[in-house]
Amino acid sequence: MQKNPKIHLSDFILAFSRVLDFVSPQVANHHLRVAIIASEIAQAFGVSRRETAEIFLAATIHDIGVFSMQEKFEALEFEMANPHLHAERGYLLAKEYNLFSGAAKIIRHHHTHWDHGSGRRSLGEEVPLGAHILHLADRIEVLICRNTEILSQKKHIAAAIKCHSGKLFMPELLEAFEDLAVRESFWFDATSPEIPQIIADREALPHHELNTQELLGISRIFSHVIDYRSTFTAVHSAGVSAVASLLAQMMGFSDTECVMMTIAGFLHDIGKLAIPPEILDKPGKLTEGEFNIIKSHVYHSYRVLEGVAGLGTIHTWGALHHERIDGTGYPFRLKGNSLPIGSRIMAVADVFTAVTEDRPYRSGMTGEHALKVIQDMAQNSALDHSIVGIASTYFGHLNDIRIQEQRKASAGYQSIKQLLNGGQRS
Repeated sequence: MQKNPKIHLSDFILAFSRVLDFVSPQVANHHLRVAIIASEIAQAFGVSRRETAEIFLAATIHDIGVFSMQEKFEALEFEMANPHLHAERGYLLAKEYNLFSGAAKIIRHHHTHWDHGSGRRSLGEEVPLGAHILHLADRIEVLICRNTEILSQKKHIAAAIKCHSGKLFMPELLEAFEDLAVRESFWFDATSPEIPQIIADREALPHHELNTQELLGISRIFSHVIDYRSTFTAVHSAGVSAVASLLAQMMGFSDTECVMMTIAGFLHDIGKLAIPPEILDKPGKLTEGEFNIIKSHVYHSYRVLEGVAGLGTIHTWGALHHERIDGTGYPFRLKGNSLPIGSRIMAVADVFTAVTEDRPYRSGMTGEHALKVIQDMAQNSALDHSIVGIASTYFGHLNDIRIQEQRKASAGYQSIKQLLNGGQRS
């Protein structure tokens, strides 16, 4: 029997932050670099340790509302066409979770211009100082050329920032930045390959051990960030999570283990954040190269979750969902008894859910056809016979639960769909 996992919020956040930037070398570690810069500016400005930690947390996930490659690369432009679109999405996602409530407001306003003081308020509310600090840090980071030695860039970057004093940035914050900019260590820290160690040394993130319900809540939020990037997968993890948990219960798992399976279902596709949405949503047949990129998502899921201390069982159950009993799965080509029972359950739940959902290249299958798919896969030794047998016996009940949970998840998706479709900030 598995015990409740002991997981620190900081480890979980840092792992998620890194995977947000996996999509391209051009944005590698963008979030963490911004977090380091923002915390330096906050400390230089005299912000309290608690507020600095809130700013740091917001910085590590500030672009969770960016859902396409185009938006990702537009965010690297110093002056964006509509920066508030992804900021508002990020706010709507983050505010669902109590531990992110302060960070959510900072994320919402992290592209608000100072505008000679008018930027103190926006959208009918006070803009947190942390949002202006994050805005400044974010724009400093995008000006850094990754292919050029950093100290030769610092004068140019400082000059480019200074010319927007009062308009884009709060002048007093620029004074704090100018004091920092003369220090070589500031620039070396911002671009260091040892970013995780720098962050650990600073103890910038809150020291909070997540209880099971908190872990469940944050995992659900992250599943939305993963799934909402595509209409076709907007409620996928909710379905997989529900089916996997119920199958686990039917297989005799404990209550704690069933909750862990729910969490694993929410996180099983976290590696898809490294896959361009344009590939995920391609309506035609994928090229061999595109399919190889798709395959990498489970590898990324495994490695990202592997780095979170205490998440061992959950990460194994979730990340191995494309392995097959006969060894034809990926990415590790595990087979037979090498696959934990939880991973086998997740594999069945993933196929069960996926075949009933619409995809760019096909419509969702009816219950009878979906059942035949998983039965054929069991017959061909791809999926576990015993688990598929239970899924077949209780197919109607499992499908009802899947539909019920996906309808709940859809309500959240629909609430921000207007923004996802390009709505403008009012």
